[in-house]
Amino acid sequence: MRILAIDHGTVRMGVALSDELGMIAHPLAFIPAEPFSLFLTRLKQLLKEKEVEQILIGLPRNMDGSYGPAALKVQGFAAVLGESIVTPIKMWDERLTSTQANRFMSEVGVKKHERKAKVDGMAAAILLQSYLDRLSA
Repeated sequence: MRILAIDHGTVRMGVALSDELGMIAHPLAFIPAEPFSLFLTRLKQLLKEKEVEQILIGLPRNMDGSYGPAALKVQGFAAVLGESIVTPIKMWDERLTSTQANRFMSEVGVKKHERKAKVDGMAAAILLQSYLDRLSA
């Protein structure tokens, strides 16, 4: 089953895709968040082209596990998205994925000014890989 993960952002939506076996997450380029209609058009293209069977959306939780304003915003986004597509949507804890993505890119030598365009997709890939690892455990 192919799964597409979304790391929600107000400017960019990070996107990652699992392989056909559902074992490895691969970051894709980000999709601009606005206007929403163009985001939705591009997302629908990806869902069709990649034969995606499930969408995983990162749910930002506070470090104590509670939900703050960012989580409420993402839950609203997921609700609107669910009205626009038929692909099942699941929410998954995304605590520290952007921090992990930045740290990883720094360690592999990605220059700071190049990270901005890549961090969202990488954060989505980290989110997706954590979900895939949980499924296989």
